[in-house]
This record gives sequence, C-alpha cells and structure tokens, in this order.
Amino acid sequence: MTLTTEQLAKYIDHTNLKADATEASIRQTCEEAKQFNTASVCVNSYWIPFVAEQLKDSSVNPIAVVGFPLGAMATESEIFEATTAIDQGAEEIDMVLNVGEMKSGNFEVVEEDIKGLANAVHAKGKLLKVILETCLLTKDEIVKACQLSEKAGADFVKTSTGFSTAGAKLDDVKLMRETVGDRLGVKASGGIHSKEEALAMIDAGASRLGVSATVAILTGKPAEKKAGY
Repeated sequence: MTLTTEQLAKYIDHTNLKADATEASIRQTCEEAKQFNTASVCVNSYWIPFVAEQLKDSSVNPIAVVGFPLGAMATESEIFEATTAIDQGAEEIDMVLNVGEMKSGNFEVVEEDIKGLANAVHAKGKLLKVILETCLLTKDEIVKACQLSEKAGADFVKTSTGFSTAGAKLDDVKLMRETVGDRLGVKASGGIHSKEEALAMIDAGASRLGVSATVAILTGKPAEKKAGY
C-alpha cells in the first residue's frame, strides 16, 4: 500500500503508556501528535485531563486505556475508569480483555465484561476497542475473542498492550480482520517501529496503529527498538 505521510498519520494512535511518563514527556507526545496530525494520543486514564487540554485546539483525539495492562479488573471498576476518562475528555476507550477468564473458557463472563464497557462508553457517544493480548492466546482463542467482542458491541479489536511477551504479528492481524470482516475496526499495536512495518500491518487489515515510534515512522528516521509500544 502507498500512503502519503499525512494519510499514514491518520492511522496512528500516538502512544505514551510508560509507567514513568512525566508531564514533560506527555506534553511532548501531544506536540508530536499535533505536528503530524495523528488520529489520537493514547495515554493512561490519569493523564486524560492534561492531554485533553493540550489537544483542545487540534483535530487529534485523546484516548484512554482502562483496566490496563492486565485486564484483571472488576467490570464496575473499568466502567468507572472509562466514564470518568470520557467526562474528562477521552473520545475513545481501549479496554483490556480479561485474559484469565478467556483462557479459562468462561466466555459468558468475558462477553458480559465487554458488554458492560460497550454500553457505558456508547451511552456517552464514544468508541470502545478491546485489547486481546494476542501473544497470550491461541489462534482459536483469538477468533473467539473477536467474536465475543463483536457480539458484546465493541467497535474495534486490538492486538496488544505492548507490555506482555510480544506485540502485533501480521498473521494475528490478518486473522482478526478475517474474523470481524468490515464490521469492526482492527488496531495493531506493539512492536511497530518503521514505516515498512506500519504499512505491512495496514496491508494485513489494520485500520488503526498503536505506536510510540510515530516520529520515526513518519520521518523515516530509525527508532530504537525496546519493550512496549
């Protein structure tokens, strides 16, 4: 696929989810997002009021992750985190699948968890993505998680937190796209460090990319590979 820098930027959720992210680094993330006009800035929910203020005069959306990065949180707590973040300016919510319940085969519990978030987020007119953490799932579990996410009303399925054993893989992105068709978005996240890798994910079916190496991807300058996004 051939995209201009401006077109590729609109696929990108410019991400800063590090535990040691400072106010200065979050501000820099916002400035970079505004410079390149990315789709969004994705941060931990604590930073949403600050990010919303930084982005208020731009077309870049604030996004919050909830139940991050493990997904092992009570649904009620996730809903509170999500709705608070939306009230503070978040336009989209990225929740983490309850991986333990998924691998336990407790699919009804997983579906109800997603449905609770989807209903709360949609009631406020916003979008919900479900982070599957594909590196911890079998291929069959990835398919099932996509199906549960769709049935529960999610708007996107997403590969990874960037904080587990691996990030996005092309085969997993293809499988997710094949499973949800054109009914849901697919977000590839984790381990994308170059323009070539970004375009390959889009060719595989990704409609959004979660990356921290945004400047490197959009300018062609090499990025240092490291853990996380």
